[in-house]
Amino acid sequence: MTLTILFILIISFIASFVRSTLGFGESLIAVPLFLLFLPIETAVPLSVMLSIVIALIIVIQDHQKIHFRSAKWLIFYAVLGIPLGIALLLYGNELWIKIGLGALIILYALYSLFGKNTKKLHSDNMLWLFGCGVLSGVLGGAYGLNGPPLVVYGNLRQWSAKHFRATLQAYFLPISIITVVGYAIKGLIDTEVTTYFALCLTTTIPAIFLGRYANHRLKDMTFFRYAYWGLVGIGIVLVITSFL
Repeated sequence: MTLTILFILIISFIASFVRSTLGFGESLIAVPLFLLFLPIETAVPLSVMLSIVIALIIVIQDHQKIHFRSAKWLIFYAVLGIPLGIALLLYGNELWIKIGLGALIILYALYSLFGKNTKKLHSDNMLWLFGCGVLSGVLGGAYGLNGPPLVVYGNLRQWSAKHFRATLQAYFLPISIITVVGYAIKGLIDTEVTTYFALCLTTTIPAIFLGRYANHRLKDMTFFRYAYWGLVGIGIVLVITSFL
């Protein structure tokens, strides 16, 4: 049991550092690795609860860099997708859903990295906000993977690394809270989850401050290349873990 706790703490540190640096992606690391030690009904809620802490601290740190209008609409539309995501978590065919999502994310990320897509949004676009928001809610409710659609929107809007990180946390904070409430209603927040959550705070909080330091030293073009390679990683992990 002690060794399990040690690995959980290490995983939470690494995942939180990645999230604080890029603005997303802790679930890419946390959920698959947590699943080596914890059941999915514990791993996913634990990851989302840690997301609340990360988002809250970053919002306090960098609230002046948040694009509040974009975050507002992404939150609004994501709320529509969260119930569907929770339903997928509880009742869906996990194998085919994860394979399909993983393949789609990989293909889009590779296209964005190596293709000649020059589409940019110079102001908020409600259609893109709707699509990215709803899909983010679905992925978040099902697997705690809100990030991929948000990376797409942030890149289209050409946000800087600092603004991207801050704006996503303004999105993640209420969405993660709503998702956790949904988990609680479904009985997924139990003593085991809350115990692991309290322990993980000891490594999550220091990682947040280290991640902020790293984020502020990334150039914007380099940042989005890291972000899209992160999406490739998310897709690969989704496909691999679907067979485990």
